Amino acid sequence: MRLTSRGIGLSAAAPVLLAVGFVFQYAQLTVVGTAAVAAVLFGFAYVWWRPRLTVERAVDPDRVMRGESSTVTLTVGNSSRLRGATLIAHDRCGPASVPVPLLRLKAGGTTTATYPVPTARRGVVDIGPLRVVRRDPLGLLTLARGYGGVSKVWVYPTVHHLTAVPTGVMRSLDGRVDRVPHGSITFDTLREYVVGDELRHVHWRTTARIGELMVREHLDTSLPRLVVLLDDRLAAYPDADRSRDSTHFESACEAAASIVMAAFREELPVALRLAGGAHAGGKHTRDYLDLLAEAALATGDQLDATVAQLRTRRAGDTLVFLTGPGGVADLGRVGTLRAAYPSLIAGAFGTTDGEVPTALDGLQVLSAADGADFAAAWDGVSAW
Repeated sequence: MRLTSRGIGLSAAAPVLLAVGFVFQYAQLTVVGTAAVAAVLFGFAYVWWRPRLTVERAVDPDRVMRGESSTVTLTVGNSSRLRGATLIAHDRCGPASVPVPLLRLKAGGTTTATYPVPTARRGVVDIGPLRVVRRDPLGLLTLARGYGGVSKVWVYPTVHHLTAVPTGVMRSLDGRVDRVPHGSITFDTLREYVVGDELRHVHWRTTARIGELMVREHLDTSLPRLVVLLDDRLAAYPDADRSRDSTHFESACEAAASIVMAAFREELPVALRLAGGAHAGGKHTRDYLDLLAEAALATGDQLDATVAQLRTRRAGDTLVFLTGPGGVADLGRVGTLRAAYPSLIAGAFGTTDGEVPTALDGLQVLSAADGADFAAAWDGVSAW
């Protein structure tokens, strides 16, 4: 609850009027002071009444590529059976505030408002809660309350079409050139049992410990596997502003999304890692793109720890490292993975060919200005 400037003035004047009226026996001042106190108390009681509102919000769709349209449909109902409501309401949509008309909302009535979600920038847009401001008729007090939950819209980075993806040194047996005579199946992880899983894959020791059926999941290491390492360190992008927005980081996110989508199109296993430690994997592009939408520049340097994890637990045979101008000096740290990943590729955004070190054994560097330029440089490679 907040007093307006008018309410502050009246609240300050009321005790003065009452004191002067009582001390100097001015009945008129006493009446005016009493009326001022009554007005403030009435305003307090008026704004304290909480209208019974129901808020339903639908977002269609809740996951879009940057620049695509997404619409919010907000339905507000007055569940009171006796009293109508005239309120000032705004729905939060990212950094903006969208006005919602709630004038003369009758008892039992509903009103619907629709508005677009801003999708010009990659990220996660928080929508809601609905902020309802109640003001007394004299304009002395205001009280804001939140109604409804919070919805989210994931805005994915732009995806550029890549004509080919690296197949590494280990090619699958179903059509690609094969340097491995026989595929090898190895343990990858444990997961919960789903209907259709073979009981011989149940890991009984873990099942007995946690009380749920857990099965072993395996992978074929003869399949080529791509690992995309996105540099999300603030120091790698000198162009970042105070809000940590960086054009070069957005380009790196576009390149990562493009590689992931190209790998899925070619039905190749792919893993996505951020230098800060977050990762995504699985059989659905949604997990990868959600991570890229949520990615943000962070302080600190965990690149060495991430490189060490990639070295000890080899996640593939082709590693693609995407960084900005400030990360060019760290290409040598990524190059130490040459023994674990036979094929190493780096994408350096906001750099020129002359700024990138050339004496990097086994590391192919692609310099690009933005995501589209990276896609052109990627497709310009004669052979992977």
